[in-house]
Formats: sequence, structure tokens, C-alpha cells
Amino acid sequence: MSFEHSSALESQPTTTRREDDPEYSDDPEFQRLTQSLSSQLFTLTSNISRLSNQVALLGTKRDTERVRERVHDLLEETRTGFKDVGEGVKKVQGWDDVNSTQKYHQQKLSREFQASLQEFQTVQRSAMEKQRASASAARTALDEQNDPTSPSHQELGGQQEQEQLRLASQNEVDFQDALIIERETEIRNIEQSVGELNELFKDVAHIVHDQGGQLDIIADNVEGVRTDTQGADRELRSASRYQRSSRNKACCLLLILAVILTVVLLAVFAS
Repeated sequence: MSFEHSSALESQPTTTRREDDPEYSDDPEFQRLTQSLSSQLFTLTSNISRLSNQVALLGTKRDTERVRERVHDLLEETRTGFKDVGEGVKKVQGWDDVNSTQKYHQQKLSREFQASLQEFQTVQRSAMEKQRASASAARTALDEQNDPTSPSHQELGGQQEQEQLRLASQNEVDFQDALIIERETEIRNIEQSVGELNELFKDVAHIVHDQGGQLDIIADNVEGVRTDTQGADRELRSASRYQRSSRNKACCLLLILAVILTVVLLAVFAS
């Protein structure tokens, strides 16, 4: 392709470019939506990384109320973000009259969404298991503290027992009980979130699967057309060769006839 021809193509307006051009975009709304969803997925991936680091601290010596607050906030923010992005992904997957470039973005976006959501579900389950173990241990310790027949109470002498009961005031017991209830509530919220996001994952996977079947049908049709075109091309080439061969034979025959006619005419004139 010459430089002049290339420059002429580049100078053409967007509406006249071919649909398989990577820069081709005849639907600005589709482009804005996919770019926005990709940006949101990037933020969610960052949240998952931060959340994973905080969940790793649960149940360790570095486990504090501040850590649990960060875990709670990141879980809430990230699960809400995935619900919003999931609805956007479903909207993108149901977009009508997409070209090859848009279809590529559809598939890329759904793959990234499913991979990120699976990673978040893994972190959520880890947080749930650690919260459950922590709440169970705290509940057991609180029950033993309130049970006068427990071994820990029986081992204490009179003054020591009174001192412990004085320090473990009712307000402290109520505070610990409230923390345990809060953790149990958080566990139920995580369980509910895991279930809801699983349904969202299935919805997107189902849409992608249906589109994959449609793509297979389209691909089969394209392959069939390509095969038919190749067969027609072979037939045309064969007919062209036959036609050239026939023309060559006709020329040879005409040449022979001309020679014979010339010989006959020379013989007549000579006599």
C-alpha cells in the first residue's frame, strides 16, 4: 500500500471506517459503559487485595477492633461494587448489534468480572470462617466467665474470686456480649452476600454461555460460507483454464485451416 493511499484512509471520517478497525466505534454509549465498568473492576481488585491483607490479621495477635472495622467496611464497599458492576456487565452482554471489536470487549469484560468475583468470594469465605471461629471462642469464654461452677471459678480462693468478680463488671460482660452479637451478625451478612453474588455469577455465566452458543452458530455459518466460496473459486479457476484451453485449440485449428487454404489457393493459381 502506498503512502498516499494510507494517508487517504487515515483522513477518512470515523463513519466510513471498516468495522474491524480496532479504533472503530459507532456507539459512544457502549464505549463509555465498558470503560466505566473496567475502571470499577480495577478499583474492586484493589479492594480485594487490601481486604485479603486485613482478613489475614483476624485471629492473630494483631487482631484489633480497628482491623475488624476495616474488614467490615471493605466487605460492604466491595460487595456493593460487585452488584453494581454485575448489572452493568449484564447490560453490556445484552447489547444489540455489536461489531467484532465490541464483542471482544464484551467477552474480555465478562472474563475479568468472573475472575475478580471468584477471588472476592474466596476472601469473603475466609473472613466468614475466621469470624465464626472468633465468635465461637469468645462465646465459650464468656459462658465460662459467667458460670460459677466452671473450673476457672473453682480454682480461685475467696478474695481472688471476689477481686475477679469486681473487675469483670456487668458492663464489661454486656460489652463483650454485644461484640459477639455484632460478629455473629457480620457472619450472617457475609453468608447472605456469598449467596447473592453466587447468583449474580451464575447469571453472567449463563448469558456468556448463551452468547457462546450463538457465536458458534455464527462461526459455523462463516466457515460454511468460506468453504462454499473456496469451492466456487476452484470451479471458476477450472472453468477459466478450460476456457483458455478451448481458445488455444480453436486458434490452432484456425491456423491449420488458414495454412491449408493458402496451400490450395497457391496450387490453383500455379495451375
